[in-house]
Amino acid sequence: MSTPPPITVVLVDDQEYFRQGTTLLLDATDDITVVGQARTGETALPLVAATKPDVVLMDIRMPGIGGIEATRRIITNHPATRVIVLTTFDLDEYAFGGLDAGASAFILKNSPPETITQAIRIVASGEGIVEPRITKQLIEMYTRRITPAPQLQLDDTIRDINILSPREQDVFHAIAQGLSNPEICEQLNLAPATVKSHINRIFFKLNFRDRAHAIIYAHRNGLTNDPPARH
Repeated sequence: MSTPPPITVVLVDDQEYFRQGTTLLLDATDDITVVGQARTGETALPLVAATKPDVVLMDIRMPGIGGIEATRRIITNHPATRVIVLTTFDLDEYAFGGLDAGASAFILKNSPPETITQAIRIVASGEGIVEPRITKQLIEMYTRRITPAPQLQLDDTIRDINILSPREQDVFHAIAQGLSNPEICEQLNLAPATVKSHINRIFFKLNFRDRAHAIIYAHRNGLTNDPPARH
């Protein structure tokens, strides 16, 4: 059986020591390789276009257009590329803005090496990650907002959730409430493989990139309540 190709990563950060250290960390793994570095959002855009990486690690605060706008442009122009935004504060409004722009996750820059590598692997697989604690903060932030934020880049291609089967709607509402897969299994009395299968079909039918996209969309469109009881 042939070995799958390594996950390709572009690292964007204005601090050279962070770029170099993280590159050494990632290149030391067997399944991840750094294919480029950039110190600004402006230089990141042509680099991503040239290298077409699986994942971009994006610093959120940089000179110029910044990480949020760079993320938005990358997601718009290269939908197959996933973005993980890097931040120094887990309650940073900028980090939530990165998710809003289309990032699949955000992690702290001082996270342990295994956290960074695992995040890259999960996001590259297409699943996306939002930690339960972060999900709750994300939900609270959108609930408190008085003025609506700009719509997600892919909202206009998402179809009505009524195209989902009744059980898929149950799973969708559980995702919107921030439940993890094990919690969905317990709440709906479903096997782990069944939950994963439902989630994959939901994302395909509704054109969601990942879990973060689904959660934000649900809260933008008032779809966070439990589905009607079925007898």
